[in-house]
Amino acid sequence: FEKAVNRFIFFLLCAIVFVLPLPLGSYRPWAIMAMGILICITFLMHLVNSAVNNQKTYPPRYSYPVFITLLLVCATCILQFYTVSLDPFQTKQMLLKTSFMLLFCWLIFIYCDNSERIKKLIYTIIAAGVFQALYATYLNLSPDMLSPIFGYKHTQRAIGTFTYSNFLANYLALCLCLGIGVLVSELKRGSHASDLTFKQTLRAWAEILLSSKIILRISLIIIIIALILTRSRMGNSAFFIALMVVSLLALFVYNKKPKAFKLLIVSFFIIDLIIIGAIFDVEKVKQRISETSIQSETRDEVVRDSIPLILDKPLLGSGGGTFYTAFPAYQSEPYSGYYDNAHNDYIQFAVELGIPVTTALGALILYCLWLCVQTMRKRKTALFQGVAFGCAIAIVDMLLHSSVDYSLQAGANSMLFMAILCLAILSNKIVVKRGRSFN
Repeated sequence: FEKAVNRFIFFLLCAIVFVLPLPLGSYRPWAIMAMGILICITFLMHLVNSAVNNQKTYPPRYSYPVFITLLLVCATCILQFYTVSLDPFQTKQMLLKTSFMLLFCWLIFIYCDNSERIKKLIYTIIAAGVFQALYATYLNLSPDMLSPIFGYKHTQRAIGTFTYSNFLANYLALCLCLGIGVLVSELKRGSHASDLTFKQTLRAWAEILLSSKIILRISLIIIIIALILTRSRMGNSAFFIALMVVSLLALFVYNKKPKAFKLLIVSFFIIDLIIIGAIFDVEKVKQRISETSIQSETRDEVVRDSIPLILDKPLLGSGGGTFYTAFPAYQSEPYSGYYDNAHNDYIQFAVELGIPVTTALGALILYCLWLCVQTMRKRKTALFQGVAFGCAIAIVDMLLHSSVDYSLQAGANSMLFMAILCLAILSNKIVVKRGRSFN
């Protein structure tokens, strides 16, 4: 019975991961509140299970960097609520969202305590990405059709169940990164690709394209198709830049690289970017990038005008969730459109939460990236190395994308990114045990 309850709570955790993007990317306050209620119910079940069945209640010590940082954000929001916040209601919303995130990470550290559970969680994330990709692609190819979910009107750019195509692009890219990590972990390990004969090279390509991993490979191709259809400039650019940078790094630090590692990475650029991109008109993405100019874009003006706001309130900021309230007073000239977000997560966090908290959040992300590199360099378990590789790509992707957009303001994206940071820590810290725990 104890094992059944444990498995059921883990199932609920995976269900939450899958459902998070469905209510408009959990961007609306009611949506993140609904997801928060599900998380709280699951957490209460965890507490009851811990009390009744004498299961572990608290996450391991190596998870403390995550919780200390999130608690710092919560404490700052509470202090802002009673002192400096320009909109206490929005600050309270950020406090609730961060609290839900903390409980979500708590459950991940408790119930993803072995390689099997980690793999199942990642496959759930990939499945969510495939669903979003199929849904977005179908609607994108059916322009006269309203979204069956909430009847949301769609544009020429794929949007899925999100409110903004760039949110979808960022979400799909994160799913892709984890999928690539799992795929790398399942490649055979041994000789370097440079040591392979021509016959062995052909066999390695066949292994990538025609083996039992074909379902996973096709899933990643489906996600890439939808990523291209979002026409997101940085969504596409950040993913392929992150993939290239981390892959080059892995060539030097990866402990016992899989035989077909280089071939797999090359296949993503040849098959996915060039061939699949040509079929689904990646030229439109290139055109959007080439047509981007300083004159036509106003995001740099938003960043420029936000700097004085940060300098005026460097310690506590203007209050969580208050950018759209604080910014108009510092806006030097009218821009095209209404900027309720900074289109730069670094700037927005600094404006709303202050420089110290923003620095702490950045330090957590860089710490997790460093752990990923250490895992690739030192660990011998193929799955953990692959997961670390995927998490490293995801972190670099988010660091790039956050410089021009505000994907972390969407609940589905921020929760998924926190799950990735947790996986980065777990893949480095989990001790491989003989025998199996609850699966």
